[in-house]
Amino acid sequence: MMIAALAALAWAAPSQAAAPVVESVVVLMRHGIRPPTKDPAMPAGTAAAPWPRWDVPPGWLTAHGGEAVERLGVQDGAWLRRIGVLPAARCPDAGRIHIVADSDQRTIATARHWAKGALTSCAPVIDHLPQDQADPRFGPLSAGLSRIDPVAAAGAVEQAVGPQGLAGIDRAMAPLYGRLNAILCGGAAAPCGLGAEPTQIRPATAQARPKLSGMLDRASTAAQILLLEYADGKSMGEVGWGRAGAGDIAALSTFHAEEFRLLARPRPIAAPNLAGLTPVLREGLQGRVGLTLILGHDTNIANLAGVLDLHWRVEGLAADDPAPGGAIVLEVLRMPSGRRLVRAGYRSQSLEAMRSGKGAARRQPMDIGGCRHPVRGGLCPLGEVLGALEP
Repeated sequence: MMIAALAALAWAAPSQAAAPVVESVVVLMRHGIRPPTKDPAMPAGTAAAPWPRWDVPPGWLTAHGGEAVERLGVQDGAWLRRIGVLPAARCPDAGRIHIVADSDQRTIATARHWAKGALTSCAPVIDHLPQDQADPRFGPLSAGLSRIDPVAAAGAVEQAVGPQGLAGIDRAMAPLYGRLNAILCGGAAAPCGLGAEPTQIRPATAQARPKLSGMLDRASTAAQILLLEYADGKSMGEVGWGRAGAGDIAALSTFHAEEFRLLARPRPIAAPNLAGLTPVLREGLQGRVGLTLILGHDTNIANLAGVLDLHWRVEGLAADDPAPGGAIVLEVLRMPSGRRLVRAGYRSQSLEAMRSGKGAARRQPMDIGGCRHPVRGGLCPLGEVLGALEP
C-alpha cells in the first residue's frame, strides 16, 4: 500500500526535494471512438435487429470521438507544459516533438484533434502515410520487418490458455455469453446470437499472428461494438437495442481484454508485432525528442503492455482493456545523481466521461512488471526498458 501511494504521488507531481527532471515523454495512444469497421457490423443472424447507424463511414473517428480527443489534448498539453516537456508560452520546436499516426482515417484524425487541443494555434507536422496506404511501422509482420517464432508463440499461447484449455475458458465465460446473447437477440430464438462454435485459435506463422475464432472471437467483437455505442453518446434505446446498460458494458469488455491476454500480450507475439514502432519508442525514450506521441490501435497498446508487463483498469471497462483514446505514458526522469529512470502510467477518460463529455482524464501509475531491478515508486532503469523493447 505504501509503494502504491508513493507511486501515485510521484505520477501527480514529482517531489521538489528529489528534484527529478522529466527529460522526455513517450505516449502510445489508441485512436478515439469509432463505429464498427464493417457494415453490417457483424454477420447476418448475430443480432435480431439491424445495428444502429453512425454519422461517419465504418471505422472513421466520430464527431463525438473527436471532441473527446480534443479534451484529452487540452489536459495532456497542460500537464506537458507543467512538467516542462512543452514550452509554456510558444509552440514547441519542430525537432522536439514527434507525432506519428497510422494511415487509417481514425488515427490521422485522432492525431489532428489531439494536436488541436494540446497545441492550440501551433501546427505540428504529423508523420503518417497517405490514408489507407499500409504503414510498415504498424504492420511489421506483413511488411517483412519482423518474424514470429511459431514454436515460441504456440508455447506462450498455451501457457496463457491454461490447463483447462479453450473449453475451460468457454465454460468460465458461459454466463457472460448468455448475457450477451440476450442483448443481441432479445426474445428471438436461435440461430440468433454468438452461435455454438467453440473458441479456437489458429496458430501463428512467421508472418501472421495467431487468430481467434468461435464464441470468444464473436463475443469480443460484439462487446466492443456495444462499448463504442455507449461511449459515443447514443441514446440508451440504441445501445444494445435498449437492452444494455453501463454495467453490461463493463462486464462484457472482459471478452476484449481476454482476447488480448491470449493473443496480443504474450511476448513471442507482442515483440515482433511491435517491432515497427520499437525504433520510434526507443528514440523517444533516449531523449532525442521531448515528446513522442504515437496514434495507433488497441493491439499496439496490448503489445507494449505485454512486452513491459503493464496493467491498468479504466473505470467502466474490464482490467487491461485498452480504452478509446487511452494511452500508455512513459516518462524518462533524470535523477539528481544523473541516473535515468522510467515511470509508466495509463491515461484515460472513464467510460462515463467519454459518453457525457464531462470530467477529467485519470492518470494512474503502473509498475513495469518486466523490470528486474525496480526502484522505489515503481520506476525502472532506462537501460532495462530499452532492452525490453529489443525485438
